Amino acid sequence: MDQSIQTELPIVPVAAGIIFRDGLLLLARRPEGTHLAGLWEFPGGKLEPGESFEQALHRELMEELGVSVTVGQCLFEITHEYPARKIHLRFFKCSLEHGNPQPLSCAELAWIKRSDLISYRFPEADTALIKILSDADAYGWPEL
Repeated sequence: MDQSIQTELPIVPVAAGIIFRDGLLLLARRPEGTHLAGLWEFPGGKLEPGESFEQALHRELMEELGVSVTVGQCLFEITHEYPARKIHLRFFKCSLEHGNPQPLSCAELAWIKRSDLISYRFPEADTALIKILSDADAYGWPEL
């Protein structure tokens, strides 16, 4: 009889921003010493206790990039299990309100064309969204 105990990983809620400016999409590179270091991502982060996804995203973008944003509609969400954690990730369309994004707590930033997304390495949880954003017309997405 197998005595191993399988425990369900707790789900970590995460909010991320889809930010366009002048037709380009903002990406952030995860810093060394963090989970999934070196990979590119849509900026954002984990919710703190009592925060909504929108509140967390507003706070995270101020902390990470030094910008104030208007958080719009949720464009995509996914639950993904990594070996050490399970995340529930919601991606929101965001508009820059104040400030110019700076890499305050990320390794670097990049403004890219949607068609260049496939040239960047992202966490597995972002794979489906990358496909959609790379060819939004094929998926019937609204103008971003």
